[in-house]
Amino acid sequence: MSIPGTLLFLAVVSVVWAVVSAVRITAILDQAGLKTPFPFIGLFLFRNLIRYREITLRETGKVGPLFYSYVIPINAAWILALAAWAARALQ
Repeated sequence: MSIPGTLLFLAVVSVVWAVVSAVRITAILDQAGLKTPFPFIGLFLFRNLIRYREITLRETGKVGPLFYSYVIPINAAWILALAAWAARALQ
């Protein structure tokens, strides 16, 4: 596999990780009584992230691990995708 292909594969893995984290955050908020309609999960993603951060910070004094489990992989996906694009352009 080429370098751009490897970077793109890692970007896709990061996106999948972030999506799973977002769904888990939504499930936790649903258990806490903050319902999100399933078709609108993507539209309410940032709202849910902020709510999850606030709730976990208030309850435990720390931001919950799923917050970072979303933020880090989604940013890594952007960086990896841009690196794959740059590596492909240089070939």
